[in-house]
Amino acid sequence: MAEQPTSARGVATYQRILEVATAEFALHGIAGARVDRIVAAARTNKAQLYTYFGNKDQLFDTIFLESLERITNVVPIDAGDLADWATRLYDEYLRRPDLIRLATWMRLERRPVGHLVDVHTQYDDHKLRVIAEAQAAGRVVAGDPFDVMTMVIAISMAWSPVSNVYAATADESPATHQQRRDLIRLCVERAISVP
Repeated sequence: MAEQPTSARGVATYQRILEVATAEFALHGIAGARVDRIVAAARTNKAQLYTYFGNKDQLFDTIFLESLERITNVVPIDAGDLADWATRLYDEYLRRPDLIRLATWMRLERRPVGHLVDVHTQYDDHKLRVIAEAQAAGRVVAGDPFDVMTMVIAISMAWSPVSNVYAATADESPATHQQRRDLIRLCVERAISVP
């Protein structure tokens, strides 16, 4: 894992590396990302990058795990309204398409099957507990809470940067985004709500 710097200058360099590397990995993937481009754009050197992160793979791991934490913290699950959670995920994908691209590169280059990360429970346990409680209260269809969560997330990603049909951007009209949010809400409610 990353070695956290202690000086203000070190923290600033560390953050620049993270920002530049996030864009580099999102654009080029793990194999295509280049440390030379990262250090040049971050105005640092390879020695500093390796001191903080170990190597390119560990740098990607740091960025990827932080992206999972961001999505979890910025878009917390709402047990009372999973459809609203899905629409807020849609909005987050518009704000940070790079985070979805990182997950896609992880799936393509490292984890073609199964869970996306070994530590999936760290990010999923709370969500699964919330869904199970909603199921127990009779608000959400019965079944494996993980499968319900997967379905809600899949619906939220219909227009994400990795859509096989159409990738939305934040530049589109507010009315267009609202129509999509309404459809996401309707689809999630019909798919998982108990009538």
